[in-house]
Amino acid sequence: MSYSGGPMTEAMYYILLALMNPNHGYQLMAAIEQVSNGRIKMGPGTLYGVLTRLQKDNLIEILSDDGRRKTYAITEEGRTALKADYERLKDMIQDGRILEG
Repeated sequence: MSYSGGPMTEAMYYILLALMNPNHGYQLMAAIEQVSNGRIKMGPGTLYGVLTRLQKDNLIEILSDDGRRKTYAITEEGRTALKADYERLKDMIQDGRILEG
């Protein structure tokens, strides 16, 4: 199954970006804050809801589950989707340069 969900939400984008290094939930919240330069402070409700969706879309996988915590990692399909959204965002910035003139 390939991701065809259209543009990613900001939460999806930053979770995938943070999962370039596998992580578990609470560490992941800190990693998201770090990769967003402090702009995004994601609570557990948002985080776990988006993690469930990303897993359903095969963009992330569970590397380990010791019953207490799950360690998540981005899949190859997730990397492809993240790169595509990154390119889309770069194109949007480029298109918006008209505002500078």
